[in-house]
Amino acid sequence: MSLGSRAAAVFGGAALAKTLCAVHVVNAHLCGVAFVLGPSMLPTMNLTGDVVAVDRITARWGSVAVGDVVLLLSPENPRKTVAKRIMGLEGDAVTYLVDPAKGDESKTAVVPKGHVWVQGDNIYASRDSRQFGPVPYGLIQGRIFCRIWPPESFGFIGQKA
Repeated sequence: MSLGSRAAAVFGGAALAKTLCAVHVVNAHLCGVAFVLGPSMLPTMNLTGDVVAVDRITARWGSVAVGDVVLLLSPENPRKTVAKRIMGLEGDAVTYLVDPAKGDESKTAVVPKGHVWVQGDNIYASRDSRQFGPVPYGLIQGRIFCRIWPPESFGFIGQKA
């Protein structure tokens, strides 16, 4: 290998390493993509899965709001990431159906400091704060703001009224 081709290989490798580092920083701290799968967020998300864009800055700055769909680490299995809608912030009183499949019994919970109350849009097929209680704010990885895939469902995901 000549000196020129060796220098080009080193330069190319360094450029690739810098690019990969930049992509990692953007994905981890600013905006990333995630794959969301399962029935708990029907009809907002597709049962067969969606690729979504995740705003990571909003969660870091503490500016998520009731109605936002967020990506969070599961309180039951920290190796699993789930998508849920925020139904209450710290200090809010949240009234919820205990088990909608069995009747209309409801309870009210006050969300403690540093926590949020999350639920799936499909309350019949979601494990959420109704089962595991309020979620520590630190488990939120970001706010889902746009569906990227499938193409026919592309669009922004806003707050649910």
